[in-house]
Amino acid sequence: MPFLDFTFIKNLSYTKLKNKFKIPSFNYRVKSSGGNIETHEVFLDNLAKKKEEELGISEKRLEVPLKERIIYAIFIVFLLLVLTFFSKTFYLQVVEGKRFFTYAQNNKGRISLIRPERGIIYDRNLKKLVSNSPVFDLICDRRNFDYSVAGGVKDIEELARIVGKDPESLKKEIETSVESQILIFQNIPYENLLVLETRINEFLGCKIEKNTVRDYTFSESFSHILGYTGRINQDELDNSSNYAVNDYIGKQGIEKFYENFLRGVPGKFEEEKNVVGQKFSEKVLLEPESGKNLVLSINSDLQNKIYDELKKGIEAIGSKKGAAVALDPRTGQVLALVSYPSYDDNLFSKGISQEEFDKIQNNSSNPLFNRALSAQYPIGSTIKPLLASAALEEKLISPDKKILDNGFIEIRSKYDPSVVYRFSGIEPKGWVDVRKAIAVSSNIYFYTVGGGYGDQQGLGPTRIKKYLELFGFGKETGIDITSEFSGFVPSPEWKKQTKNELWWDGDTYNLSIGQSDLKVTPLQVATAYGSIANGGTLYKPQIVQKIVNISDGKPAIIQEFNPEIIRDNFIDAKNLQIVREGMRDGVLYGSSVTLNSLPFHVASKTGTAETSRKGYYNAWVSAFAPYENPEIVLVTTIEDVHGLGAATLPIAKEILRWYFSQK
Repeated sequence: MPFLDFTFIKNLSYTKLKNKFKIPSFNYRVKSSGGNIETHEVFLDNLAKKKEEELGISEKRLEVPLKERIIYAIFIVFLLLVLTFFSKTFYLQVVEGKRFFTYAQNNKGRISLIRPERGIIYDRNLKKLVSNSPVFDLICDRRNFDYSVAGGVKDIEELARIVGKDPESLKKEIETSVESQILIFQNIPYENLLVLETRINEFLGCKIEKNTVRDYTFSESFSHILGYTGRINQDELDNSSNYAVNDYIGKQGIEKFYENFLRGVPGKFEEEKNVVGQKFSEKVLLEPESGKNLVLSINSDLQNKIYDELKKGIEAIGSKKGAAVALDPRTGQVLALVSYPSYDDNLFSKGISQEEFDKIQNNSSNPLFNRALSAQYPIGSTIKPLLASAALEEKLISPDKKILDNGFIEIRSKYDPSVVYRFSGIEPKGWVDVRKAIAVSSNIYFYTVGGGYGDQQGLGPTRIKKYLELFGFGKETGIDITSEFSGFVPSPEWKKQTKNELWWDGDTYNLSIGQSDLKVTPLQVATAYGSIANGGTLYKPQIVQKIVNISDGKPAIIQEFNPEIIRDNFIDAKNLQIVREGMRDGVLYGSSVTLNSLPFHVASKTGTAETSRKGYYNAWVSAFAPYENPEIVLVTTIEDVHGLGAATLPIAKEILRWYFSQK
């Protein structure tokens, strides 16, 4: 029966066989086709067959049990094979894993950015202000350095020797980098470049990249306008797209403000190398697009002239700091913007040394600070044409009403009549109307129309603040350059909130002549005076005139910036004409008479603001010309002038004389 199991066992005993071979006992087990076969039966098949033939029992099946030591031997051999296999796997995956991963990665295609050519900046007459110069950088992929093994350390040490770096510092730089691409050496000197070019294939993942740095034509006179480019830092890299670790980016001025236009669009390049660094495939995926060119409204000749004259004038009187702004009152375009002292922006663009940087940083005059649009100045009597405009607009006083200026006014305390406050002018001016008050800069007149005196009502702090803000004070002008200060106009509410003090009449009087806590920039003063010069339109100041592509010397306009009006008609044109007449009188017989010798008509107002140092003042002059149809507004200021001399008038005179002689 096919499923019947049966077993029979028969013991056979032999004492001796032929050749004295002793036969062991055998167990016979016969099972049906559905039974199991023991494992050791397979190994004894041949032996069993042979014994069957010798004993004449070939018709029966013999089973020979496996010796115990043979089983152990087989187990040990198998175990050794398994251990060998896993040991090799561990070595390849763990011990040599990084190295082989790197090799594998090197066989992949790597996509790199193709750096676009940065746009050029021109002045209004297409005179080039900046150009690009080629330099070379050494870039390495940190993933190719296994600094945990001897070979990797040796590569780092050899690379450090070639570029002149400390090996430990370079190793630390590689270990701590959060980016895979590391800028090892920038602006490589020619001697080092020759060595690197011949040995670059020895350093896996390293390459020499061509780069460009900016060359600024007028390094000091334009530094506060153009700013500079510098190596991108980690924060900028994290917050920007399509930049590489060795790219340059605008850091200050126009270079920063118009970075998106000047930068261009990078291309993409794919290359494949084998494990020994040999290139076997390369292709351009995307061509780069060069940056756009900028045409400024700046007149570079005027900019340089103002810088030279301001520097000369400041040094002649023993001062150290100053600023000047020139605008076209018809459009708001900036013709010149100067801050003194200045700095060499080429130092920053090409990689400033620590020694040079410390020298600039430790300069007490702070040459990096742009005084033309960031300084916080009281403006002294420069405020008077603005106050006159406000008083006329509010109809507080007629243009012809005269006020006696006997050199001071006295105000009795409301709380103690025995206490009398005196507010003085420089010297008595006699009877003055609004035109003469502007011309001779009468403090007494403007104390009166600002804070009120006797039977004459004053503007008061609220209306003064209102009109100063209409002229653009207390708010950024919106000029297209970085680091502008908004200025500040004080008020009773501000004083109570910040100082926990009441606002007194004396505060209003001081504000009426440009003192108090008022803070204004030279750019804001120039913008305000531009609205007086043009009859009542406050323009946004603009430095970039247009964005262009220049081919064969001819510009193709991409974008043009039209004049932008902030506000207009906030002062009646008739009232502004009266103020202009007062400023013209200031040149004919008043505080700006120095300018009367020029061969064209000028309107001007000077200002002298007290500082924290007794006997030292900030000197101002604000002028426009020609008087009949103004083409330029010029504002100049010098800090910490000793005494009340007209320090800025000679500077303004020479600048205006030169400017109109060029036409």
